[in-house]
Amino acid sequence: MASNCELYRKASIGTSLTDALDELVTNGSITPLLAVKVLMQFDKSMNEALQTKIKSKVSFKGHLHTYRFYDNMWTFLLENATFKKDNENLHVDLVKVIACDAKVSGR
Repeated sequence: MASNCELYRKASIGTSLTDALDELVTNGSITPLLAVKVLMQFDKSMNEALQTKIKSKVSFKGHLHTYRFYDNMWTFLLENATFKKDNENLHVDLVKVIACDAKVSGR
């Protein structure tokens, strides 16, 4: 089971990093151990950056299609959701929101 701290590996930046590291390991440029260390540093850096660098607040509402709680992580599927930040509004037909408690996950 993946740690909550590895949540951002599934984002496009995380998958791109993983793909690049896999290629480097495959062609012998780096060791698998170094690739694991890079991913662990990525997890740590993403969590620190999101805690210290992001100051914006966003509110959202929509129709709750599905929700579940598993492994200390909430997953919500919202239909017809509206996100609001300052005077900006964004409407999406379907969005998946994943939330975890930073205190529980050790961040």
